[in-house]
Amino acid sequence: MESQAELVAIGQDYLEQGWELAEGWLLSPAAWSQLALLVLAYFVALLATRRLRPLLVKALAPKKEQDGPTAKVRRALLILTPLLLPVLAYVFTGIGENVTRSLFNSGAVIAFGKRVFIFIAARILVREIIKDPLFKVIGRYVLVPLAALYALGLMDELVGLLEDTVVPLGNLSFSLLFAVRALIVGGVIFWLGRWSAEQSSSLIKAQDDMRPATRELAAKAAEIAIFGIAFLLLMNILGISLTSLAVLGGAIGVGLGFGLQKIASNFISGVILLLEGQATVGDYVELDGGEAGTIVKTTARAMILETFDGRWIVVPNEDFITTRVINFSDQGSANRYEAPFSVSYDTDINLVPDIVEKAVATHPEVLDDPFPPDCELRGFGDSGVDFCVEFWVNGLDDGKNKFTSDVLFLIWNALKDNGIEIPYPHRVIEVKGDIPTKPA
Repeated sequence: MESQAELVAIGQDYLEQGWELAEGWLLSPAAWSQLALLVLAYFVALLATRRLRPLLVKALAPKKEQDGPTAKVRRALLILTPLLLPVLAYVFTGIGENVTRSLFNSGAVIAFGKRVFIFIAARILVREIIKDPLFKVIGRYVLVPLAALYALGLMDELVGLLEDTVVPLGNLSFSLLFAVRALIVGGVIFWLGRWSAEQSSSLIKAQDDMRPATRELAAKAAEIAIFGIAFLLLMNILGISLTSLAVLGGAIGVGLGFGLQKIASNFISGVILLLEGQATVGDYVELDGGEAGTIVKTTARAMILETFDGRWIVVPNEDFITTRVINFSDQGSANRYEAPFSVSYDTDINLVPDIVEKAVATHPEVLDDPFPPDCELRGFGDSGVDFCVEFWVNGLDDGKNKFTSDVLFLIWNALKDNGIEIPYPHRVIEVKGDIPTKPA
């Protein structure tokens, strides 16, 4: 009950202060002039925004086909154009504040207006500009309330309350103000770090002169370096000595030694794979365990394989080091396939190779290098003479490519056009003894 009464008393005190402030503003000519300047600054900012924003959009908007660093910076600036109105209103209000302070030696009303424009800018930033779900939640429940308190002039009281509230944590203790500052600063720094990592990764991956594995390794190294710098910068801003993290680093080392062996092994295996470049994004691989698919993504822990039926398989990096891996594609190298078929024993088999090789060579995806189509006699079967044509193509005979099926169609049509019969199985039945007859 005593705490509730204390809160009620504090609320009444703030209400009385607010009423006295409002009453003073309503009866003061200086306050009315400041209010007039505040309204004038807003409408001037509104008119200027209506004129300037279309020009800024036209000047900053890059063409759709442009995707370079300059285009990305222009797109980033274009996203910020909704802030033009509150920023201009803040600037014009600041000019009006200088005028009123020089004339009336007072500027409380117009200073309040400046803080309101900051609150409006914070709302626009959260509602229209920030797209990341996590930072949108932080902005909605942290940034906007803080901007509202700042606009009402209650920030100093809040800062004092947070500073006086100490949270004990074992032998350590910290204030709520420190926790809020760490949350805000850390969020901003790591958001900038992630954005920088994405930009550097896209820039590195656009370097076609580098090997794919080298590009992946450089992108991962840049990402680790950026977030490492972000972490050190955050520690420096918060005033945390890096020497105090030595115990924590030792604990992490022990954890890696006992509980995180697989994670550490997979991470090191991933670095080895990137350095060697024997399996990288775009390769079709098959492991001893039967997992097969195209590598679509590499992470610090595993490689993601996509099968032809659309399923994703997560394979730990260690499996690529400790087991046998068959790489079918090797970044677009040619592969050889075979298409078996048979012809009748009545056929002049000396004509078959030339007919089939010419027919298969007409396929647009069949290569002449390293070898053109080669039709070989494989044996004499029960029902016909067995042949097989070998052909080379770029890519895999599955998924979107069905090379063997196309080649078999070409063989069928070529043999039919030349009057060559494709046999079906023949069976000879020998009946021993008398054949029973049906009685009349």
